[in-house]
Amino acid sequence: MKVWAGLALAIALSPIAGHAAEPTLPPVVRCIESAAAVHRVPPAVVVILLSVEGGTLGHVSQNTNGTVDIGPMQVNTIWVSIVAKHWGATSAETYAALRDNFCANVEAGTWILRQAMDQAHGDFWEGVGLYHSHDPGYKADYLRKVLRQALRLQTQAQRQAALTPTNRTGS
Repeated sequence: MKVWAGLALAIALSPIAGHAAEPTLPPVVRCIESAAAVHRVPPAVVVILLSVEGGTLGHVSQNTNGTVDIGPMQVNTIWVSIVAKHWGATSAETYAALRDNFCANVEAGTWILRQAMDQAHGDFWEGVGLYHSHDPGYKADYLRKVLRQALRLQTQAQRQAALTPTNRTGS
């Protein structure tokens, strides 16, 4: 959890979109910021979804419906051929990249989130719910998880920020 709170804080303190990213930012943060900027998604939402999904690099999770969720953002195999077409790659290349490359997984997951948000016609939270499922019950459960995790990460980031000395001039 501390990693995600630190990551959320790093994103919150990162440069405003459109400005050059700090070269000292960890590669994970750069991947998240880049995908978020390209797909017009708040980076903090990507961090929250990564935390809620709980996937890990190199790992796949079997679902009861026969599909598999891949990597950190738990990209479902139903998306592999669609992402492959979007990337101009084969399904096998895409599957391997989603499983083994953090930046590729985050890029695909963020692109899928953007597709869901567009499908929701401007309803941000509907889009976040659609990222997980079109089933109303599963979608509602997922949104509750997202909200709980957002509040948890916000609290952790605030605690961490309170412990971090600030540079104040004129005090």
